[in-house]
Amino acid sequence: MSDKLYSPCNKNAQDCVKNVLKYLSDITYEKVITGQHTQTMAMEELCHIEEVTGKQPALLGFELLSYSPNINYTDTDDECMTEVMENYGTLKRAYEWADKKGLITMTWHWFSPLQGRSKAFFTRNTDFDASKAVIDGTEENKALISDMDMMAGLLRPFCDKQIPILWRPFHEAEGDWFWWGVKGAETYKKLYRLMYQRFTKIHHLDNLIWVWNATTRELYPGDDVVDIITRDMYPPAGDHSSQSEMYNNLIKVTDTKKIVAIGETGTVPFSENIVKEKVGWCYYMCWSKEFCLKDENTTREDLKKLYDSEYSVTKENLPALY
Repeated sequence: MSDKLYSPCNKNAQDCVKNVLKYLSDITYEKVITGQHTQTMAMEELCHIEEVTGKQPALLGFELLSYSPNINYTDTDDECMTEVMENYGTLKRAYEWADKKGLITMTWHWFSPLQGRSKAFFTRNTDFDASKAVIDGTEENKALISDMDMMAGLLRPFCDKQIPILWRPFHEAEGDWFWWGVKGAETYKKLYRLMYQRFTKIHHLDNLIWVWNATTRELYPGDDVVDIITRDMYPPAGDHSSQSEMYNNLIKVTDTKKIVAIGETGTVPFSENIVKEKVGWCYYMCWSKEFCLKDENTTREDLKKLYDSEYSVTKENLPALY
């Protein structure tokens, strides 16, 4: 494929970023990287996959929700607090996975920087106005920047050690369920670009691979700030098809050829279907908890079949990329 496909949008990107992008480009149409999201220190999903298949995913997802500075511990509920407490310390697990040279992707269910209660990444639980947050000098803007700077500090050690991160900010922007998506396309794109500029130009987090996650062209912030285009999908339980229609719709968001992947899925697509149908997903990330741990979406037999496939890249056959 063209060198442009794996040239990072950040011109100062570390070599580890270039290595990962080149590898993803090279395997597209030939193999698919296995991926699994985790959100607790126990990483039950990883244990389940190892127990069923005897292998590990090449890509592991880590959740950063408990690192949000504005969690409201007084106006909340047990479900929220359980999720937060189980998530404490997950960056330690990410460091440990990096020591094994596995691929890392990160998701931040960002509790709103102001005016939140319970799970304040949900629009219904906050009055935070993202359209005001993208205006310099507003109270909302100052809170937004403060949270971004805090997160940049947490990501700094990964950069210092030249550990590449598939960074997927402001995910599922097409929906109104998260505070960063409810104010429409223009606000969302300003949020994304603001973070990109701050993380690359001010904090110099040159280890980040910028993963855009939405479904429509109007939400696309521009080729200059995106390395990989992704979308989330939750097909019917047991549907292991290539999801070619979703792929063909997604690649229409830009006229530029980009690396393409599945940011989240409930039911995992079979690598064999993807490759044989010449669909360009280079990786998928199965969502956590019941989507991995129960047989409803992907049975144990199908999970083993997937990890045993010659078309699947697992941790065992992932080359050293950093």
